[in-house]
Amino acid sequence: MPGLARFKPLKFWLGLVLGCCLVLSAGLARALDPAQVDSSMTTDPVPAQHQLGQQIYLDTCGACHVALPPAVMPTETWRRLIQDSQHYGQIINPLVDPSRLLVWNYLQLYSRVGPKEDPIPYRIAESRPFKALHPEVQLPQPLKLESCATCHPAAPRFNFRALSPEWQ
Repeated sequence: MPGLARFKPLKFWLGLVLGCCLVLSAGLARALDPAQVDSSMTTDPVPAQHQLGQQIYLDTCGACHVALPPAVMPTETWRRLIQDSQHYGQIINPLVDPSRLLVWNYLQLYSRVGPKEDPIPYRIAESRPFKALHPEVQLPQPLKLESCATCHPAAPRFNFRALSPEWQ
């Protein structure tokens, strides 16, 4: 049957494309599956390619104070913070590449771009994203990073989803 012979290459290529699509979709599903990520120490599940950046961030920043979730400060704030040796009245050694790039990729992915007309906030109480995440919350004055643990008792372990009983 000469007519069927011309369909064999077409079936081969369709089968190959379908097989590749199945493999790629399974890999993508695995990468996006929160069960594949250890989220016990994080606010949001972090894909494998950003986990090292997150860990460097937690180890570096969390060594001195509560490490904030990137979403509470604008992207531009984070960009400047990880490059500056002047850190809230302290002199620190800024991160150097490749660690700086890994941390930047993580922070950039999970932070929020702020409006260009807004001044860049360097204090959490001045941050528009922080305020948006805490509507109608009477925050202590002055607001300090240690204050986070009042409502988020697991904040020192970078778990901001766990809330104190009065906020549950």
